Amino acid sequence: MGGFLFGFDTAVINGAVDAIKDWSGAASWLLGFAVAGALLGSAIGAWLAGPLADRYGRIAVMKIAAAIFFASSIGTGLAWDILALSLFRFLGGTAIGAASVIAPAYIAEVSPASYRGRLGSLQQLAIVTGIFVALLSDYALATAAGGAEKPLWFGLQAWRWMFIAAAIPSVIYAGLAGMIPESPRYLVLKKRYGDASDVLRRFVGNWPPVEEKIIEIEKSVGDEQTRSLRDLAGPSFGLLPVVWTGILLSVFQQFVGINVIFYYSATLWHAVGFAQDDALAITVITSVTNIVVTLVAIALIDRLGRKPLLIIGSLGMALTLGVMTWVFGTAPTVMVGDSAQPQLGPVAGLVAVIAANLYVVSFGVSWGPVVWVLLGEMFNNRIRAYALAVAAAAQWIANYIVSQTFPMLAGLDLGLAYGTYTLMAVLSFVFVLAKIRETRGLELEEMK
Repeated sequence: MGGFLFGFDTAVINGAVDAIKDWSGAASWLLGFAVAGALLGSAIGAWLAGPLADRYGRIAVMKIAAAIFFASSIGTGLAWDILALSLFRFLGGTAIGAASVIAPAYIAEVSPASYRGRLGSLQQLAIVTGIFVALLSDYALATAAGGAEKPLWFGLQAWRWMFIAAAIPSVIYAGLAGMIPESPRYLVLKKRYGDASDVLRRFVGNWPPVEEKIIEIEKSVGDEQTRSLRDLAGPSFGLLPVVWTGILLSVFQQFVGINVIFYYSATLWHAVGFAQDDALAITVITSVTNIVVTLVAIALIDRLGRKPLLIIGSLGMALTLGVMTWVFGTAPTVMVGDSAQPQLGPVAGLVAVIAANLYVVSFGVSWGPVVWVLLGEMFNNRIRAYALAVAAAAQWIANYIVSQTFPMLAGLDLGLAYGTYTLMAVLSFVFVLAKIRETRGLELEEMK
């Protein structure tokens, strides 16, 4: 549910942007903040979630995030002006950031090593499902009202109900968070050995003997009183090498441009010559493709391992992005307003659509789920919550940078935009070969 709300809350504004623009009459920069402010809030939420999770527990952070999701959905839906809407979107972003940290950490800490990858991949499946449901929900509400700007129930416009709809999964998230046990690693940190033993027996079994496992965990978690962000300090530009690896893993996941496909795809396909309905249909097909290939990743990650999937994904993304770079870079252009837009012919348009969806396949089977799995398991018990928070915050900042720079790059040349993402995919391949350590089958206590 945390991943689902993560995906739903980031995508739900897509169907409301035009209606909000008409309602508010806001300047483009303020409207842009209303759209992207959630990403900045997510960076802050991710940064704070680690220390809070170590102090108050993983379950407590889930409940806090659920409460913020609920407040944000109601506040955004009832916003009285564009500033209020932007602030509630920013608030919701802090919950998205917290969920992006706590879910992979918790899943890694309660999962047996033999299928921790499959369980960790459920985070990405939940995210892409949330995105898809948000798009469907937006479409259904707008259709029922006759337009996103038209009134629906109780005199509230459909776009307001798009945000209010998130209150339902928020309540479910809070309820389910109260039904699951606390992380055994956190319980050992708090010296609650009996509770930790019960959780380990329930989820992992009694081999190796739980008593031995508790001793192992206790050695690795360190002293609660001395845990802080200072534990991440190291000789490599001020941070431990493994922390830099986590940060770069997060940044590359965004710098290959995946969210351009989800944030701008309908606008992009319409701009290069597809009809509006066809552009929306391509976007829906892309969302469904992402869900299907995430299921493939879940089936493969504990068989092939994390590193091989990342290598395959980087090669696939470099190839497909390269094709998109060539198609957009060589297409004839026409002036639309002040900018030159490429116009794709029937063959080039088909090639671009196929390449874009194969790019999503390459990402969805590798960098999408695998990064969340690795971030949950690659850090040792002492620094996991803090290191994951820093890496996730870097990911949200990278997401914001890509989202804000794409319109500028696309305005100059779409070939330049996709060429930049192609370069990032190539660099991600080199990075994985040089720096990523395989973690398949390893216990969390073996992480250094």
